[in-house]
Amino acid sequence: MKRKVGYTWRLREIMDDQRIYTATELVPLLREIGIDLSASQVHRLVSGTPERLSLQVMSALCDILSCTPADLVATTAENAGVRKTATSDLPTPPAGIEKLRPRRARILPDA
Repeated sequence: MKRKVGYTWRLREIMDDQRIYTATELVPLLREIGIDLSASQVHRLVSGTPERLSLQVMSALCDILSCTPADLVATTAENAGVRKTATSDLPTPPAGIEKLRPRRARILPDA
């Protein structure tokens, strides 16, 4: 059975817990650690869900916010549903449909 995995980026929630409310407040804190990101890059980290993230940035965020990577990224995994096929969506035939089908023709030789 296939599994569907996903994740939730929780940076905004963790920042709120630490009383950091804007991305611009996070920029100088990252610079103190040696992570030089532009304000727009930090804004994208805070407001969106990144697909890729440097481990240095992740560890810097964890250090600044006093949290673990598991706090920043909540993972989910669930069994994927069975795919429906075209035949399973067809309606059931009405009762007595066999009577409507033609009978096989019998061909006799010319006498």
